[in-house]
Amino acid sequence: MRSEHHFREVVDSKHEGIIRRQFLAQLGLSASAVFGIAHCGCRQTPITHRRQLTLVPETQEQQMGLTAFEDIRKKNTLSTNKAYVEIVERVGKRLAAVSERGDYAWEFAVIADKTQNAFCLPGGKVAFYEGIVPVCENEAGVAVVMSHEISHALARHGGERMSQQMVEEKVGTNGIALAKYLGVKMTADQEKLALNAYNVGAEYGVMLPFSRFHESEADEMGIHLMAKAGYDPNEAPKFWQRFSGAKKGATQTPWYASTHPSDETRAENLAKLLPEAISEYEAAATKYGVGVAVS
Repeated sequence: MRSEHHFREVVDSKHEGIIRRQFLAQLGLSASAVFGIAHCGCRQTPITHRRQLTLVPETQEQQMGLTAFEDIRKKNTLSTNKAYVEIVERVGKRLAAVSERGDYAWEFAVIADKTQNAFCLPGGKVAFYEGIVPVCENEAGVAVVMSHEISHALARHGGERMSQQMVEEKVGTNGIALAKYLGVKMTADQEKLALNAYNVGAEYGVMLPFSRFHESEADEMGIHLMAKAGYDPNEAPKFWQRFSGAKKGATQTPWYASTHPSDETRAENLAKLLPEAISEYEAAATKYGVGVAVS
């Protein structure tokens, strides 16, 4: 995994500047606008420190995340399972506390649906479906899933995907966020297309897969995040082994599509990260171990 990150950093280092200049040239913007947008693209991901192309302003990402989350809550039935709601909120608050994103308006919701799924939208808007909670078995299992999803938001994978689409399609339809940032009015349909880049489909709540690389990066970031929050990182590979078994014979669409790393591969990769993660866990101010069991 480290070698893959290193390869991507080398590629980004050589080509990011060229790609951004070519993309911005397609827009025909003023020199001042180009300067401002160019500075939006200079960042590194937290924890993995990978160089990243992000043309979409983070404030715009967070606004889109808030809009989508509000719509999801309106269009779905929220869980009345008190135990599920409490465990998700408790784990969520502990992970948020070590995320170094005190500026996020964190929210945690549990949706009454048997789908084995979870997601985190920009700005810290987290949703769990009831179907994934039993597979977690305990608080540490919930932390495995949630830290992974939170990592997608912390690394701004949605904004990165949108930026890549904007470059590949020379702005086109997927240049929505940038167009809105520059004051161009968008239709409701255009905004829905933009939300696709944040793992929320045109029908809110339908997951679109992140890339294999993004999934691996979120796994790596997530195990460190849960360890810092005081949850035993040994539970990370164990969760993926359980999840693999839970998917057999399932009638719902699996949480992670076949285009992503296999559950076995993810468990193996996470096991390799355990020595460093365990050191972070041992240094945590409070250790919860696996925490309370899911009831």
